[in-house]
Amino acid sequence: MQFKGPYEELFGRRITLKQLGPRDFEAWSEIRIRCADWLLKWEPRPPADQVNIAYDRRVFAARCGMRQRERQLGTAYSYGIFLDSRVIGEINLLSVQRGPIQTATIGYWIDQKHAGNCYVPEAVVVLLRFAFEELGLHRIEISIIPRNKASRSVVEKLKLREEGLSLKYLEINSVWEDHVRYAIIAEEWAERRDELLGQWIVPTTSEPANRS
Repeated sequence: MQFKGPYEELFGRRITLKQLGPRDFEAWSEIRIRCADWLLKWEPRPPADQVNIAYDRRVFAARCGMRQRERQLGTAYSYGIFLDSRVIGEINLLSVQRGPIQTATIGYWIDQKHAGNCYVPEAVVVLLRFAFEELGLHRIEISIIPRNKASRSVVEKLKLREEGLSLKYLEINSVWEDHVRYAIIAEEWAERRDELLGQWIVPTTSEPANRS
């Protein structure tokens, strides 16, 4: 893996994780509008008086600025998932907590037309390596609504440990939803590091590393 600046870019085998900026608005907006029915049912509903970010460049730019401030504070690290220099989704390391807990959560989404190509599991492994080896965190959690089969397939492909069901865990689309919690700790990462990197990150001899 290669880092640029303050963790601005993280590289996988096929995809690159990069901070989103105003220049990405058109591509990001097109996905969010086209895939609204597929994505929004799994996300918190914004306040009724809030401008729809997918239609407003200025709100998107403000969001990018907020994400940059979170990065500077060390409370969250947010990335677009890029394939051939074009954004196809997002993955975020959120709620970074230090002190005796050293934990964070991961959330992700992808363009529906790119689903099923295993880009998200690859992105998760890239972010896990960053979280454990660069940030020195001890525990990463991913929480998913039980019926969200697409998101659960990501953690199942990675064979992350299932910890149990949390009742009414998050308010999603105006409903308090149960979530299945998956987690991996630093000791598990150390044991599985070569396996996960070999399967998802390290290029094969016939497949050059993604550096675009």
